[in-house]
Amino acid sequence: MSNTLVIIPTYNEKENIEAIIRAVFSQEKQFDILVVDDSSPDGTSNIVKNLQQEFANLFLEIRKEKTGLGTAYIHGFKWALKKEYDYIIEMDADFSHNPNDLIKLYNACAIDGADFSVGSRYLNNKINVVNWDFKRLFLSYFASKYVRIITQIPIFDTTAGFVCYTNKVLKNIELDKIKFVGYAFQIEMKFKAWKRNYKHKEVSIIFTDRKKGTSKMSGSIISEAVFGVVKMRLQGLPK
Repeated sequence: MSNTLVIIPTYNEKENIEAIIRAVFSQEKQFDILVVDDSSPDGTSNIVKNLQQEFANLFLEIRKEKTGLGTAYIHGFKWALKKEYDYIIEMDADFSHNPNDLIKLYNACAIDGADFSVGSRYLNNKINVVNWDFKRLFLSYFASKYVRIITQIPIFDTTAGFVCYTNKVLKNIELDKIKFVGYAFQIEMKFKAWKRNYKHKEVSIIFTDRKKGTSKMSGSIISEAVFGVVKMRLQGLPK
């Protein structure tokens, strides 16, 4: 058993899931993987089940329905805490997050002493995004700037979904009180950790848009982020 768990939430990711699992397991450091699948109708979970016969450190949790990225991660976080992993990493299934960067996130916490680390597309305002159209890039980049202005959080990529949390952060962040389930979930998690004075470190990564499968981004998810951040800041999310 590794000291680090990589959580990969899935919904209709049959084109990517086997390749991303093999890529994570090919890293020099050993990582365990938990796939949290929202009953994908395309058979994603069946592919994972078959791979479990090959990989003893591959785990699968199947949820009854698709209720949002945030709830999938919280399900995974609670599972990880029960298993007492030291480090828990969020990662997309579609290769937008490069498995080779997992070690950067791990080292930022395990060696450099951060309580949580962020794989940043916009560190020091330098944009590292490949294959996004201008509209989506504009929306993502200025969404992160908007969040920084509203919340005063000192993180360049506030909406990043490639994040490593230490066990103690997830234990003390009150997962049952997380309000957002979509795009704003990533913002709220970082904001709560920062408000509790946990130390963070951003590491530069190159984000590459998916080549296979369909994006889960929607107007309602973006709306949640825009209006939710203002509400979150006004409430202050006290400790």
